[in-house]
Amino acid sequence: MSSDPTETRNGVMAALGAYLLWGFLPILFHLLEAAGSVLIVAERTLFSLVLLVGILAFGAGFQEAKRLLSNWKTFRVVALSTTLLVVNWLIYVWAVESGQVLEASFGYFINPLINVAIGMILLGERQNRLQTIAILIAVAAIAIQAIGLGSIPYVALSLALSFGFYGFFRKTAPSGPATGLFAETVIAAPFALAYVVFDLATRGIGPHGDPQTMILLVLTGPATAVPLLLFAYAVRRLRLTTIGMFQYLAPSIQFLVAVFLFGEELNGMRLLSFVLIWLSLVVFSYDSFRQRSLARA
Repeated sequence: MSSDPTETRNGVMAALGAYLLWGFLPILFHLLEAAGSVLIVAERTLFSLVLLVGILAFGAGFQEAKRLLSNWKTFRVVALSTTLLVVNWLIYVWAVESGQVLEASFGYFINPLINVAIGMILLGERQNRLQTIAILIAVAAIAIQAIGLGSIPYVALSLALSFGFYGFFRKTAPSGPATGLFAETVIAAPFALAYVVFDLATRGIGPHGDPQTMILLVLTGPATAVPLLLFAYAVRRLRLTTIGMFQYLAPSIQFLVAVFLFGEELNGMRLLSFVLIWLSLVVFSYDSFRQRSLARA
């Protein structure tokens, strides 16, 4: 964290840019709906790899990635995190295609609390009273969301759980964000390339023959890598509590995009579930600020 006001301001701008880009990402995938979720994720992987190769060429990232992939222990962890990341991408793109952006945004709202639950179950972390209250409110919100949907919110839970466990396993193989994502895309790239070749062989040139669609597919690379790099820049210059408040911006934007741009239905029960999850996050955020104030004191 930097104490320089200029660096802090730059960090705020970077964090704002990252979460704004993540918030409006459903619009890009919505425009690519005809391509299909699997092809979008395959192209997203390949074009991310191309961009990351260009970025890492200016530093020592290749050597760090080589160390990650050449050690069997870290390779297994990166392979597992890659699988979780690809699953998360597939579910998210499919959710956009099938008109479930509202539920997807709900999934990313509950993600911070899923992280807390993972810490409790797998790491034996103990929670204080406010954190427990926040988790219980979130559980109630999930139950009400299920009532509003008429079924268990599988999309929201799948997104939250896959991304929560992705973060958990990524922490066990420490690396820079760009290097880590590069290592993951290197593992996923052969499968992505194989699917693109399969798609071309079975469907023909398909969406690749439309210049506008092809441009949008190419943009999935920067749309993946750029927010992550902005986030990495911001993390080095801002307090984690500041970053923590920004993380609710992206799902809030996705919520607004789903309701006002895509016209998804927001009935009373689903609205109540969002009100509860926002309340849960307010309690959780307040406790985070309180804990840090006590630590400084």
